[in-house]
Order: sequence, then C-alpha cells, then structure tokens
Amino acid sequence: MFSLARRLLFLLPPERAHDLTFATLDRYTQLTGGLGLPKPIADPRALLGLTCRNAVGLSAGLDKNADHALALAALGFGFLELGTVTPRPQPGNPSPRLFRLPAHQALINRLGFNNLGVEHLCQRLAATRSQLDLPIGINIGKNRDTPLEQATQDYRHCLKAVYPFADYIAVNLSSPNTPGLRALQAGEQLVELVRALKADQKQQTQASGRYVPLLVKIAPDLSPEALHDLVDVLMGEAIDGVIATNTTLSREPVAGAKNADEAGGLSGAPLLTMANAVVEQIRSQSGPDWPIIGAGGITQPQDAVTKMQAGADLVQVYTGLIYQGPKLIQQAAAAIRDQVAH
Repeated sequence: MFSLARRLLFLLPPERAHDLTFATLDRYTQLTGGLGLPKPIADPRALLGLTCRNAVGLSAGLDKNADHALALAALGFGFLELGTVTPRPQPGNPSPRLFRLPAHQALINRLGFNNLGVEHLCQRLAATRSQLDLPIGINIGKNRDTPLEQATQDYRHCLKAVYPFADYIAVNLSSPNTPGLRALQAGEQLVELVRALKADQKQQTQASGRYVPLLVKIAPDLSPEALHDLVDVLMGEAIDGVIATNTTLSREPVAGAKNADEAGGLSGAPLLTMANAVVEQIRSQSGPDWPIIGAGGITQPQDAVTKMQAGADLVQVYTGLIYQGPKLIQQAAAAIRDQVAH
C-alpha cells in the first residue's frame, strides 16, 4: 500500500505531497482514533528523566507547528520532537525549496524555519497536550531577520513560551538555511546563549516545579577540533544533552545526482556515516552518561541499530519516513529492542 501511495505522492511537488499526506493522516486519526494503525513497539527507554515508549522518535522539521501531533503519535513513535519554531511567524525561503534524490534516498531542503510562530504552536499544544501519552520535545530557533547578536533574545522568548508544554527543549544552532546561524556553535556567542538559557531554565523550574531538560542540536560538518570545543562548552555549562546531527552541506555522497547542486541541507541515507561519526566522537569525549539523541541517515532498521551502537541513547527519523513509510518506525524500534541492550 505504501509503495503505491509513494509512487503517486512522488508525482506531486514535495511540499504538496507533505500537505496531502498529513491532511489524510489527520482525518483518519480523527475519525478512527488511530484504529488499525500499528501499536508502538514496547521497549521503554529512560533518558533525561523521561520514559520513551521505545527508542525511535520523530526528528524536528516534519511538524513545525504542532498541527499533526496526535496523528504522529498514533504511528508508534517512542517520542516526538516538534518545531523548529521561532518567536514570530515567517514564511521561510522562496519555493521551490525541497528536493528529492530518490536514487540516494535523500532530500535537500532550504525551507528556512517556515512556521506559524511560537504562539500558534503553544495554542495547538494547549488543546492537545493532555491527549499525547509520549514525551514531547520542542525545537526552538531564531527568526531569520533577527541580527545574530540578538539571537539570544529569540531563543529565550521561545524557551519561556514552550516550557509549560515541553518534556525537553532542543536549541537549534545548526540549520544551514538561516544565514549565520551555525556561527552560534562556537565562541563567546555560544557561551552567552547557553548561560542565558540555563538561567531561564532555572527560573522556569522554580516557578513551575518542573525541570525541562535543555539539549542543543548540532551540525555534522564541524571539524573534530570544533566539535570537541563545542561539547566541552556544552558540558561545562551543564547543558543536559545533545542532538547529533542536523543536515549536512556536503554533496560528496550525492555528487552528480539530479538536484545535488541545489542549496540547502542534505538528509537521508548519505548522511548516516557522517552523523554516526559525530555521535561516536561525542560519546568518546563525554563518557557513558551524557544524553545523546542520534539523528541523520536512518532509512533502514539496521541504521538505527548502528546509530545506537555508535553511542546514541535514542534515535530520530525523518527522511527515512518519506522513502520507507511508517513501517520504518516499528521495524527500527524492534531492531533496537532485539539488538541493543539497555
């Protein structure tokens, strides 16, 4: 069924196919309550003070506005990460901005944090959060037109807004589609940002009685030296964990393919080896206990296993869903359950 649906959807522009898929899934879930969809693989994984239903989560980017969280939860994920959300709504980059590379099971996107703003996301979660029986992460970013030297204010605004609804908050410093954003992964701006967010986290914890962990999502394109320095700062400032990795600017794995020269971040199967190497380096540096959520390149169940074996505590999928369909969630979760010890 999915193979046929995918062939039909691939006749449409990628964003139109995305919208049609979610409209159908939302309607089906509303009418049936998810009846007939596979049950989540039961393999509880504890991390960050949370218990995930299994080790396979949704990566940020698929549901930026929390409009589809109930439908996504019905697909069997262990946890969901929503966003990236920014303080103010923004349309993102001009279309076309999403490109398929089917021979490589890959995507290139330059969406540019297109979202309806943090107020919309919070309104959606205010209506649905009590119905979501799995951990929810919220990924936050800065508006494109916010000067880099004022980025900290954007992140602080989002943190305060989403704190009541989040089980963890992911700070996106690594999208390649917001000019200058990756510069925040180093230097004094990084230190200023994480210290401000940790201070806000403390204040929100005292006010609410809830500790919501802070993670930072990082790029796969850092040199080993830059990655070491970044992890050193994050651990030194008591950031609760890391998400590794975002999309890559490299085109080496897809050189010569149609659409390979489009600007944006490359995701999917070609990212797996690079992303796993980042996870391995972080785990080697951090020791066994610092939380790592591994993202990037999972298009087959065994890919999820190799990412866990590289040092991830949990994994996330996105592009693999486009090519393999929802069965990837159950298959990857079952493979981890059967091959990766707690």
